Amino acid sequence: MRILLMGDASNYHHALSVALRGMGHEVVVASNGSRWMQTDRDIDISRPVGGKIGGALLWAKLLANRRRFAGFDVVQIVNPVFVELRPDRVARFFDYLRQNNSRVFLTALGDDTPYIQLCDDTAALAYNEWRNSDGTPTPLALSSRHIHDAWLADPLRSHCEKIYREIDGAATVLYEYDLACRRVLSDDKVAYVGIPVDAKSVVPAHGDAVPERLRMFIGIQRGRMEEKGTDRLLAAARRVAELHPDKCELVVVENHPYAEYVELMRSSHVLLDQIYSYTPATNALLAMAAGLVAVSGGEEAYYDFIGEREIHPIVNAVPDDDALVATLTRLVENREAFPEMSRRSREFVLRHNDSTVVAERFINFWNR
Repeated sequence: MRILLMGDASNYHHALSVALRGMGHEVVVASNGSRWMQTDRDIDISRPVGGKIGGALLWAKLLANRRRFAGFDVVQIVNPVFVELRPDRVARFFDYLRQNNSRVFLTALGDDTPYIQLCDDTAALAYNEWRNSDGTPTPLALSSRHIHDAWLADPLRSHCEKIYREIDGAATVLYEYDLACRRVLSDDKVAYVGIPVDAKSVVPAHGDAVPERLRMFIGIQRGRMEEKGTDRLLAAARRVAELHPDKCELVVVENHPYAEYVELMRSSHVLLDQIYSYTPATNALLAMAAGLVAVSGGEEAYYDFIGEREIHPIVNAVPDDDALVATLTRLVENREAFPEMSRRSREFVLRHNDSTVVAERFINFWNR
């Protein structure tokens, strides 16, 4: 097939493209490089400058190169707002993709109207980035309520409704996004695919030795700390490191390019990822492929959803500050368990998220 992956986030579409090409498909990735991460792409669709001028220049670039976005068997857009433009212009470009390609699908992996509506439903999720488990607003909800509300009001809401109405289907990457999509699409138009990680090419970072001092690693994206709960994880980790300086250390990096970030992460034993998700995302899975232990989303509902009964390697992190300190303390005080936890982490990713496994799910969904 000829496949266009439109937009990217956390290297998702690029990682998928590598696996699809390995299977003999022709793939083009058009993205902004996941912004500061600067991930690989074939066509750059980043805004050259900010403000209205940047939007006008990007729109002109898309129009001038529109023939490069035509003639594909499959187009996957990364979000209802898959280019950094106003909703009305995104809608016009979406219409062009619909008219000049065979099928257009959504990769559901970020905020949109159905997901925000799911987050507001206390019966659906006990907690998320907008709401703590006790019902109180999270730091993100207190500081960025306007983002939440924008998805529930026009023009974003009507734009989202248009996209969901006109796509041929949605491939979901997390348990939460799958729940959200099935609220607005029939089951036959939704498929869970997961997050692709080229696990087979990742060399395990550690052997069977028990670490004398457990190295905890946290990567900060300054603009997403409240969304992922990194601020609360960092505070908990600092507290544990202060209490147990002889047993652990904390490594903190901020906004590093993707390749450099990965190398820094591999030198550690435990990745501190996020606290508001039921599901491990790209960061956690990449670390697990290298044999690190991930402190991330690992709720029982997620394991049930993917049908995993044997291997539950993720250290589940919840939005409770005292619980986070207790969780990290247990890891530090039980360092002898690290080799086995490391092995099970990698085994889990090979089983559920290796890029070839995820690519096969996409192909089966498109063909169906």
